[in-house]
Amino acid sequence: MTNEQFKEFSPSIPLGPGIYKYIDAEGVILYVGKAKNLRNRLSSYFGDKKHQTAKTRVLVRHADHIEFTLVETEHDALLLENSLIKKHQPRYNVMLKDEKSPLIYICIKAERFPRVFTTRKTFRDGSSYFGPYLNKFRVDQITELIRKLFQLRTCNLFLSQENIDKKKFKPCLEYHIKNCAAPCVGLETEEAYNRKIEQIKNVLKGNFAAVKAHLKEEMQRYAENLQFEQAQEAKNKLALFEDYQGKSTVVNPAIKDVDVFAIADDEKEAFVNYLKVVNGAIIHTYTLTLIKNLDEDQETLLLFAIQNLRERFQSITRELIVPFPVQLADNELIITVPKIGDKKKLLELSEKNVQYHLLQKKKQAMNATGKQTPAERILRTLQADLHMEQVPLWIECFDNSNLQGTNPVSSCVVFKNAKPSKRDYRHYNVKSVEGPNDFATMEEVVYRRYKRLLDEDQGLPQLVIIDGGKGQLGAAMKSLRALGLEGQMTVIGIAKRLEEIFYPDDPVPALINKKSESLKLIQQARNEAHRFGITFHRNQRSKNFIKTELTEIPGIGGKTAEKLLQHFGSLARVREAGQDAVAVVAGKSAAAKLFAYFEKEQSDAPDASGDADFSAPLQP
Repeated sequence: MTNEQFKEFSPSIPLGPGIYKYIDAEGVILYVGKAKNLRNRLSSYFGDKKHQTAKTRVLVRHADHIEFTLVETEHDALLLENSLIKKHQPRYNVMLKDEKSPLIYICIKAERFPRVFTTRKTFRDGSSYFGPYLNKFRVDQITELIRKLFQLRTCNLFLSQENIDKKKFKPCLEYHIKNCAAPCVGLETEEAYNRKIEQIKNVLKGNFAAVKAHLKEEMQRYAENLQFEQAQEAKNKLALFEDYQGKSTVVNPAIKDVDVFAIADDEKEAFVNYLKVVNGAIIHTYTLTLIKNLDEDQETLLLFAIQNLRERFQSITRELIVPFPVQLADNELIITVPKIGDKKKLLELSEKNVQYHLLQKKKQAMNATGKQTPAERILRTLQADLHMEQVPLWIECFDNSNLQGTNPVSSCVVFKNAKPSKRDYRHYNVKSVEGPNDFATMEEVVYRRYKRLLDEDQGLPQLVIIDGGKGQLGAAMKSLRALGLEGQMTVIGIAKRLEEIFYPDDPVPALINKKSESLKLIQQARNEAHRFGITFHRNQRSKNFIKTELTEIPGIGGKTAEKLLQHFGSLARVREAGQDAVAVVAGKSAAAKLFAYFEKEQSDAPDASGDADFSAPLQP
């Protein structure tokens, strides 16, 4: 897997604890690892820095893809890693490959007067196993505390009732130092001993509220009697109970062999997560993707997935844990829909993984490449830079144009998804303003634009950009307040000189990094509004010129006048060109009418000695 491939894949990696698997092109697991934060851990394998070992570089190069499984805690991640390494024995894993397990259990032996001891192996002999635990020192503390509280036997004598009656045994040193009540000689009944065993089971299951209450009372009594050493010992025992954790989801000896299934679906696909549990440990995880062809319900999809996955992984487990009842063809299979307890926690873990898988698929479906598009990145940067509540998917920018107060016009350009939407561009002939009044012009066109959007119920943009400083921005806000739109859109002004960003009612401008993509988008909108406005202004001036000079001539229309001006450049050059040259451009009929008008105009004009003024033809 290359750095580029990982960059595309990394957004789908969760931030929580779990295990990850490097898998080659043939589906062979190369490496299994654990992590408190999956994304951070996997990112350490990639990037510009060199890996510390050659083996790590080879592992990354040979990996075709990476799979991961979510768990609740880092402790569970270590347990699941251990189970998968023992099952698959990946070639790049070194630790935990030997038969000696790092996991420790507390066993209550299935026998008369049961013993309680620690072990690294579990057997199907009817005994009760609690754990697993990772810290041997802590486990030894727990077992020692249990012995002190409950006085249990530590010998391996066969304490049958017949042997006790025959008095085959004698009290040992443990009895004399008060660590054992000597059931071997009948000084403690089996019933009383079993009551202690039940209390020990409650402690190991985490149900030790009564024990904690007993220790608190004992600590208080010692303190009142000024027996501070004994009070401190009771306090240490209480702290040990409060810190004690004895439950795990991914490795639980209370559960034997089960298959766990969870399902999640959307309109087009369904996903089924599978956990294979053997001897209380998860040894395999997999998420199956199903394509919907019709309107299949979840039960139909789950039934198909169960059969497929059990055949694929050659499962012969008789018990299946599922989220809802299903009817299978094999009546010997046990279908369990747990409501509480350890099996419910297993189902919840499977559901957590399948829901995360569905969420990632939805995110990838939002864009075909599975990564954020440049437009999305720019718009989110702009949202952050301007402190907006919404992503500015719809942006509008206004600019005014006039030449010495003549032909005042205004333009509005529209950007959607960070790209110009030219069909939504609008230009305005200013109606209520005479002369060069930029503020009044801005007030008029902003009012006209959003009054129409409101009347036609077309919605509103998220961002409005005003080309200009505080004056133009204030004029725009005056119109928005009149329409009751203040606060419904983010409105800013951009000043050309220092590219400062102004907010309404804030005299201090904001500065965005000159290299920022968001500022470049604002500048692009401003420049586009300026270009669009200038083009419209030039067209208006040309139309006004044509109207006052050529279109007043009988028989000469607007299109003919435009052709002549485009070809000859000015009215004076049309006169100089002569009738034949004009006929080539505009036709003989138009040329004849035009020069007939020129001759009449010349004959009607007074000569230079007269009292009347002579006005030369206007030049464009």
